[in-house]
Amino acid sequence: MSALRAPVETERAGEWLEEPGFGIYVHIPFCQHRCHYCDFNTYEGRDDLHEVYVDALVAEIETWRGPARPVTSVFFGGGTPTLLPSDALGRVLDAIGDRFGLAHDAEITAEANPETVDAPYFERLLGAGLNRVSIGVQSLVPRVLLGLGRTHSPEAAVDAIAAARAAGFDDVNADLIYGSPWERPEEWVASLRGVIDQSPDHVSAYALTIEEGTPLSTLIRTGRVRDVDPDVQAERYETAVDLLDTAGYERYEVSNWARPGHECRHNQLYWGQHDYLGFGCAAHSHRAGRRWWNLRTPER
Repeated sequence: MSALRAPVETERAGEWLEEPGFGIYVHIPFCQHRCHYCDFNTYEGRDDLHEVYVDALVAEIETWRGPARPVTSVFFGGGTPTLLPSDALGRVLDAIGDRFGLAHDAEITAEANPETVDAPYFERLLGAGLNRVSIGVQSLVPRVLLGLGRTHSPEAAVDAIAAARAAGFDDVNADLIYGSPWERPEEWVASLRGVIDQSPDHVSAYALTIEEGTPLSTLIRTGRVRDVDPDVQAERYETAVDLLDTAGYERYEVSNWARPGHECRHNQLYWGQHDYLGFGCAAHSHRAGRRWWNLRTPER
């Protein structure tokens, strides 16, 4: 394995660090199933709240009374934003455009779980104004997915990337998780190569973190699952660096690689401590060095 290299500051990365823009994060807290490692603000089985939650999001955006400037990135995160109809996400995006204005080249992303999307859904997302998707692949190994509590198959993850491309998305990210207790070295290589074969524009690879209060932390604390090994995770990371670099991806942040011109603008706002607003339950905001966040529960 080669020595770790410093992240590359690509042309667009440098541009956005110099003139970072202004972002909006929209939290969609609903999931079909909560993964074993997840400590995000998410809720299963609350379909009854979907429509009224979108109403509340639109009202929150429309009644924002602080400074407003054109938005250079919007990120629908969760949870699983693609549990909502595409026109619901479009309605929220329209409210953002009406209240703040959207830059002509704004990056507009939705996170997506593979089992919730297909080509027609992606086509509707494009029609609603979104232009980037981040697909939660996590692994292409069935027993690793099972251990993580994921409910999709490896085939569904691969199909989701292909469906996004077929629908017309030219900015697709694949999320991966490495270093779980169930993963063998050759399985991590297989997941990486399987994703690379689909030619996403961006790859995020994160070491599995054990968060207090999650089902996985309970399994580890009670001895039913072994803990993660930081040395193993370091080896997995070096593997990712080597394979993604060879495939033409440039590492511009510790856990993120991109084809030239496809670095995630929105995440650069976070990493650079620049300004963004958060709408929705538990969403965080930052402006001029001050941070604040919303109430946690969607009912409130």
